[in-house]
Amino acid sequence: MEKIFSKLNESQASAVKTTEGPVLILAGAGSGKTTTIVSRLAYLIEGVGIPASNTLTLTFTNKAAKEMRERSYAMMDNPAYPPLLCTFHKFGLLFLKFHIHLLNRENNFVVIDTDDKKRIIKKINSEIPTPLIASEISRYKSSLLSPDDAYKQSELFNYQQIAKVYEEYEAYLLENNLVDFDDLIALTYKLLNENEELARATSERYRYIMVDEYQDTNELQLKLLQKLCSSHNNICVVGDDDQSIYGWRGAHIRNIMEFDQDFKDTAVFKLEENYRSKDPILKVANALIEHNRSRLGKKLIPTRGGGEDVTVLNSNDENEEARKIASKITKLLDSGVKAENIAVLYRVNVLSRSIEEGLNRAGIAYKLVGGLRFYDRAEIKDLISYIRVITNFHDDFSFKRIINKPKRGLGKASVDKIELAAHQKGTSMFEYIKKSPLSELEQLVRQKNAKTLKKFVKDIQAVANSVTESTYNFIDVLEDTFHLKDIYKGMPDETERVLNMDEFYGLFRDFVKNSPESSLDEFLNELTLQSEQDQVEGESIYMMSIHASKGLEFDHIFIIGMEEGFLPLVGDGSDLEEERRLGYVSFTRAKETLTLSHVESRFYKGRRSDLQKSRFFNEAGLCEGSLIVEKNTAFKKGDLVRHKIFGTGRVTGVSKSGREFKLNINFAGTKRDILASFVERL
Repeated sequence: MEKIFSKLNESQASAVKTTEGPVLILAGAGSGKTTTIVSRLAYLIEGVGIPASNTLTLTFTNKAAKEMRERSYAMMDNPAYPPLLCTFHKFGLLFLKFHIHLLNRENNFVVIDTDDKKRIIKKINSEIPTPLIASEISRYKSSLLSPDDAYKQSELFNYQQIAKVYEEYEAYLLENNLVDFDDLIALTYKLLNENEELARATSERYRYIMVDEYQDTNELQLKLLQKLCSSHNNICVVGDDDQSIYGWRGAHIRNIMEFDQDFKDTAVFKLEENYRSKDPILKVANALIEHNRSRLGKKLIPTRGGGEDVTVLNSNDENEEARKIASKITKLLDSGVKAENIAVLYRVNVLSRSIEEGLNRAGIAYKLVGGLRFYDRAEIKDLISYIRVITNFHDDFSFKRIINKPKRGLGKASVDKIELAAHQKGTSMFEYIKKSPLSELEQLVRQKNAKTLKKFVKDIQAVANSVTESTYNFIDVLEDTFHLKDIYKGMPDETERVLNMDEFYGLFRDFVKNSPESSLDEFLNELTLQSEQDQVEGESIYMMSIHASKGLEFDHIFIIGMEEGFLPLVGDGSDLEEERRLGYVSFTRAKETLTLSHVESRFYKGRRSDLQKSRFFNEAGLCEGSLIVEKNTAFKKGDLVRHKIFGTGRVTGVSKSGREFKLNINFAGTKRDILASFVERL
């Protein structure tokens, strides 16, 4: 037992020892969440004597599962049967191997990955963007909609077509005995839902269920868990409502907020002692997240003592910002800090470009996590290829990349025929298309496509001619002629790709403004040098989006883009509370120092825009002399509370009273208005 409890604080130990009934462990950032969940698993098996085969622990990534498995095994004395500790999808796979025959399917099915899925979809329909169809099919499956249901729900013609593709896609999977990732959970739930006896037996087998990162679960995962708990109520979930940042991916914060309604008589434990960050970092993180209304309420308590104040960096533009951050990182590296202990975070991927260039200029090696380097992104490579062809019509390598972007109805076979014909005549593909009679082209490709190709080379020449009139306006002529942004219309990541293109357009204009005599060739040479510098190897600092940083920690964190419109992202259906949670997640990645950076203006959507400092500076208490921003109440309608004189009551209403919150509370039939600070939540 000493192995299990020696490193646990009081709250963690209480949560570990509560083995029966529903348990919600609200674990703040850096509060020892993983330690608690693996200790609880070890305690169930070693301390209580629950057979390992009767436990099921679910998480979201293989990496987390591996770490938890290793840590829990280290606390046990060789259990006879290893406990099942895996991702939701792995559990689905194992379950289907045993039970898919109940759906009249063979258990030698093959699981296809995302690329396979897209290839199958593309075969069925290449007109509608494949990522859009793939994303919709995932949504249908997560909502347990059949192709028929999807068709009935779709009012727009485009979505009726997608429902039709879904129908053909499902038929293809069935015919070839394939399942995709979504099926692993959807089919598992379907089997449990349609077979009462199977649901009961499965629930009897897994009598103790634990779930990590519960705030990231979606509706289907909740339904699956309810089926798994149908014969008992022993479910323990660990999570943090303040770190729920995957709403866009289907995660539902209500699952953790209303856990006590889904599973009655829940015991709640709060892990608030933070073992990661210094006091000043936690102070701003706590202040920021307190402004959220939809939260269960907890406060991170520092255990590591004081440290440096949070630094606010103000710059005129993104280039000055990059210089300042590179300079600060250089000082850290010179003082002996290891590069791997430093990270730069941002809310929007497009912001990485200026920092990448600043680090390159300073000779600082970096790794871009969870995304491609700016110049390696497909949409940027396409743009560069267009410019290369415009400066050199005979660049076949670049020409092949853009010949079907946007789509011109050409398959690989058609492109190969044109390349071969051009090679046989000893000329470039561009020259071949330009000079060949239409009748000759029509022998290689369809008549309609031959005409399209003739227009394509003519348009390239026209855009090339426009450069002599104005290099600065060239980029507008390029976009107006080829409508390159339309390539990504309707795709799930359309906004991000278009933002990247606008950033590139702004970069080009900036280059021309600073070097008005320069040619397109010189611009391309600058980019080539940039790309070569990108390949620096060795010790590297990390750059990543805030989403990619969740679950990680670094000694020194720099957060860029702390402006309205970037963090928080506003408009386009963004959720301010989720944006605030992103801010909170980013702050709490830092162990020693935190630097928050904002600029007066940035290149954005192809032009320079003046920006306002993020409201999060105010809310985190980092602006001297700013207005006091009203604080959130941790109470909501329906909460049970205790007052030192009136005893226990239930909140029936919440309203503002100056800077405080007033609660209307029903104390055993007597209603009273009490200020929030005079009661505690049960």
